[in-house]
Amino acid sequence: MSKNTFTLSSPDIAEGHFMAKQHEFDGFGCNGQNISPELHWRNAPAETKSFALTVFDPDAPTGSGFWHWIVTDIPVAATCLAKGAGTGSLPPGCRSFTNDYGMKTFGGACPPEGHGMHRYQFTIWALPEEALPAPEGASAAVVGFMLNAMALAKATLTATYARD
Repeated sequence: MSKNTFTLSSPDIAEGHFMAKQHEFDGFGCNGQNISPELHWRNAPAETKSFALTVFDPDAPTGSGFWHWIVTDIPVAATCLAKGAGTGSLPPGCRSFTNDYGMKTFGGACPPEGHGMHRYQFTIWALPEEALPAPEGASAAVVGFMLNAMALAKATLTATYARD
């Protein structure tokens, strides 16, 4: 890996590894602590003016995956989000969008019992504008479309989770 590669890391979750119970949702039949993991990113492109963070489960049995967290307009000076930041303690200026639980905060893993292993894709997006030009109330799909259309770079850390 090049020393200039945009990366996302965490002391709480690891690529391809099972997440701790503390990152499980509290609701929908799940009883975790719903704590978002600590996340760190580095080597963003020089033109970056803000960041966005998404957490997505492509394995959810919905036909369209499941959005767990959507945060945009993270200031360019930020290089991390603290453990538990998903409860609303984000850097000033951040915007949160409604996830598929119907909340604007972090919603932890909660795959259906017996559905097998699900992947949770934590993605940091480097953006060329200070604010994502998405209207308030935009759906996760619209935000995702805009991020894919304008991102300078992105880095993903994929953790897993299952409920027997």
